[in-house]
Amino acid sequence: MADAIDDEGTAEAVEKALGLLELDTKARLLSGQDMWSLPAVPAIGLRSLVMSDGPIGVRGVHWTADDPSIALPSPTALAATWDPELARRAGRLLAQEARRKGVHVLLAPTVNLHRSPLGGRHFEAYSEDPYLTGEIGTGYVTGVQDGGVGTTVKHFVANDAETERFTVDNEIGARALRELYLAPFEAIVKNARPWGIMAAYNGVNGSTMTEHRELQRGVLREEWGFDGFIVSDWLAARDTVRGLKGGLDVAMPGPRTVYGDALAAAVRDGRVTEAELDEAVRRLLTLAARVGALDGAAPAVAPADRPGPIDGDALAREIARRSFVLLRNEGAGGRGAVLPLDAGAPGGVRSLALIGAAARDARVLGGGSAVVFPDHVVSPLDGLRAALPPEVRFSYAVGADPTDELTPAAQGFALRAVVRAADGRVLGESRLASGQVQWISDFPEGVRYEELHTVETVGTFTPRESGAHSFGTRGLGGLRLVVDGTVLFEGEQLPPDVGDPFEAFMGSPVPRGQVELTAGEPVEVSLTCAVARPEEALLDAVCFSLLHRAPERDAEELLQEAVAAASAAEAAVVVVATTERVESEGFDRAHLRLPGRQDELVRRVAATGTPTVVVVNAGSPVEMDWREEVAAVLLSWFPGQEAGAALADVLLGAEEPGGRLPTTWPERLEDAPVSAVTPSEGRLVYDEGVFIGYRAWERREGIAPAYWFGHGLGYTDWAYEAMDFTPAKAPATPAEAAGEPADGALGTVTVRVRNTGPRAGREVVQLYLTVPEDDGEERPVRRLAGFASVTAGPGETAEVSLPLPRRAAEIWDETVGAWRLITGTYAAEAARSAADRRLSVPVPVRPTA
Repeated sequence: MADAIDDEGTAEAVEKALGLLELDTKARLLSGQDMWSLPAVPAIGLRSLVMSDGPIGVRGVHWTADDPSIALPSPTALAATWDPELARRAGRLLAQEARRKGVHVLLAPTVNLHRSPLGGRHFEAYSEDPYLTGEIGTGYVTGVQDGGVGTTVKHFVANDAETERFTVDNEIGARALRELYLAPFEAIVKNARPWGIMAAYNGVNGSTMTEHRELQRGVLREEWGFDGFIVSDWLAARDTVRGLKGGLDVAMPGPRTVYGDALAAAVRDGRVTEAELDEAVRRLLTLAARVGALDGAAPAVAPADRPGPIDGDALAREIARRSFVLLRNEGAGGRGAVLPLDAGAPGGVRSLALIGAAARDARVLGGGSAVVFPDHVVSPLDGLRAALPPEVRFSYAVGADPTDELTPAAQGFALRAVVRAADGRVLGESRLASGQVQWISDFPEGVRYEELHTVETVGTFTPRESGAHSFGTRGLGGLRLVVDGTVLFEGEQLPPDVGDPFEAFMGSPVPRGQVELTAGEPVEVSLTCAVARPEEALLDAVCFSLLHRAPERDAEELLQEAVAAASAAEAAVVVVATTERVESEGFDRAHLRLPGRQDELVRRVAATGTPTVVVVNAGSPVEMDWREEVAAVLLSWFPGQEAGAALADVLLGAEEPGGRLPTTWPERLEDAPVSAVTPSEGRLVYDEGVFIGYRAWERREGIAPAYWFGHGLGYTDWAYEAMDFTPAKAPATPAEAAGEPADGALGTVTVRVRNTGPRAGREVVQLYLTVPEDDGEERPVRRLAGFASVTAGPGETAEVSLPLPRRAAEIWDETVGAWRLITGTYAAEAARSAADRRLSVPVPVRPTA
């Protein structure tokens, strides 16, 4: 991949463009002109740079379904593949999507760590381990930039929870900051050379991140050599002078920000210099050159050098099945393991019951800024129906609904939004994927915020069930809700008293009434909003929702139907899930329990004696105190638009579940080593130091997790047969020794494994480095130091060679502010998880100078 900053022609074009700009234009370039873009300057050949959310798909600049997006599985799912090359392919697909939508920069990936299982945005980050996170993030960034599209690695740094995220000051010791939270960013900067970094909302050790000179200028730029631009998280920039001097290049969104006119004024009155301003503008112009938005500069990746077309549906399906983690797979009724089901084959199941509301209405992505609108979603019910052979008797039962709340109107609704001026003229309209309108400076074509007066969500609803359907609203302003000719509400909704400004603006769900409807008979629905315009609002926005809940059936009756369906089948698959009120951006979790009566549903189905497979549709850990009562447990994360097709592939044995846990799952919340996510007096102290995840679990006596980091089963067995360590070649001269890179390898570990099972499979060989027993340093017992996937047929062997990074034997020495190699005899362990270690070889680590 070419790198524009190293190209003399690009540097010359950037300097020429910079020299043609006057002060006000330069200051304006560093401030969003709207929610998603920066200003164009035609006089110098600079086009408007467009950004878009992009962890799992490219939404583009409109929060509507008019231009659908590929929806890949969640970042936790991508990390569960333990495959950086697959992450690179995902990035290339998203670059293809970005170019199609006119997007230059993706606001992704999220490489904050799973410090606590309560983190509300857990699903959008990769892992509890900085090495795994850095490897997957490197693959993602490299893939996106292969396609000529920029990334912003986020959120720099320590945005590991959502509670008071705008104001919290996270107090983190220097060792933990370096060895854990900065480590993924460092790896990606050095290995992928990202074109952007996003500064977080939170503060670290007394300074808000958008003004953190020590970390943004000192560590990121001067120490690591980062040469891209730094953009604020949306509304995170707080101070003009401290932001620019602290290293923040771009303040988003706009047009009302602390940069622009305020920045030009700060230069004129001497609070910042024009040279400091030019430094930031130069980085922005370099970004424009890299993505092909600056005339006279060759893009970093020429169109002819971009990857060829990628089938989004096929890749989404592949990532999903490769991410599924088989936690448990026990025999029943004289069979071996219950999975794969081999439905219809000799010895396979001849009747199957699928159970769970989440099997019919799949939740395939997490809530918040990562939301996209795919053109289709394959539910588990759809996927299994399509894949099962006709001779297999198949039944479905709801069993238990994970939510008893009103949610944005979706299933059965066909809606559009119609925008009108005060005189009733239609200004524009847009198709809606659900009852949610969320426009923030990105209105339908032809609509100007200054002119719009009302927005009407209008369309039809065809219910699946007869009975009393509940309807409600969420949003601010004057609201009028009509269902089947009945006015359920007409009045004004005032803002709630909450701390998060986004939630304050969007409002809280409010029930408005019920209407008796008949299954299959469509009715007209509408929700009209006279748009509120709070004087203190920083953004031009329209946010409100039409909410719905199907008739509430007797919970006990639903459970009995599920039991009956399971009892009449040879196997039962129960799909359980979290909801958007459990896992989403903007708040942390209060507990790890599944919502509703889903736990009871699992127990009662398992009690029938029918072999029961539980599919857990969640982006982060949940408690599963029934796990020993069921035959199999399969994690599907938030599996993207091809969820049901991928699930059918794995359950029926066409494909093997390929995932391994990217984070440790506790038995209960109270067992988790770190659970504090709520600040006290504005401060959150990371007093656990370097001990999070499996590093912390290994220090605990008498308490083990439900499933360890790295755990995952397949459909075959593996024997670990041999392991060798080859030290790195010693430098031949003092000059070579002096020039040895600090992040070089200690040597190479080679592992040979054999497939001892009946079918072809894939194994993830994990390499851990264990510290010497007489070490004397306060550090984790072992750390992940490498991994690789191998494939082999029955009886075949496979071999993998892994470099052992020097960093695995180093600690951050707080007394001198530098990395220090700890010498001694370590052990390299080949493992199937952090707890299932198969082979070991000694690794002598000696001084290098």
